[in-house]
Amino acid sequence: MTVPTTPTGRRERKKAATRQKIADTALRLFLERGYDAVGIRDVAAEADVAVTTVFSHFASKEALVFAQDQGFEQRLVQAVTGRAPHEPLVPALRREIEALVRHCTGDGATPVRRMIDASPALREYEESMTLRHAESLATAIAADPGLSQSATACRTIARFAIDAYALAREAADPEAALDEIFRMIEAAWAVA
Repeated sequence: MTVPTTPTGRRERKKAATRQKIADTALRLFLERGYDAVGIRDVAAEADVAVTTVFSHFASKEALVFAQDQGFEQRLVQAVTGRAPHEPLVPALRREIEALVRHCTGDGATPVRRMIDASPALREYEESMTLRHAESLATAIAADPGLSQSATACRTIARFAIDAYALAREAADPEAALDEIFRMIEAAWAVA
């Protein structure tokens, strides 16, 4: 059920290590100095890589903050495509959303969340990222031969799941929020 995250070949491992080093360096600098006060050149110099290397791993400065974006998207799709035969969709989605919420509300997440909330560029990037995640999730749901819902139903449930992540992450009691939200998602999926 888990997506392999450890590259297997030496070259792939080195690329992954460089990418992680860049992301960690950028996040540390952003939190120390402020997102707007740090440029790509600063990140490259501190990580001891060329600016072109930064851009070969990250398409933009905003992408440095959301370094785990692709992994999250893969995990959401895997929740659909990797679930056991005859396992219902909604519980599989809930488990993955719950894991993502735990990750994004864990130790050290608050300063990053504050930084994102304070930056219009980061909020805009996050919004476009979540829409892309919802579309990828909807595509995976629609492609599942065991699920025969309309494209609209698939897109709606995907959006609900993505919104559940955002709402639970911001709730005082994320677990209780997920319980409430996923009861509604389950009801919506049942009538779709």
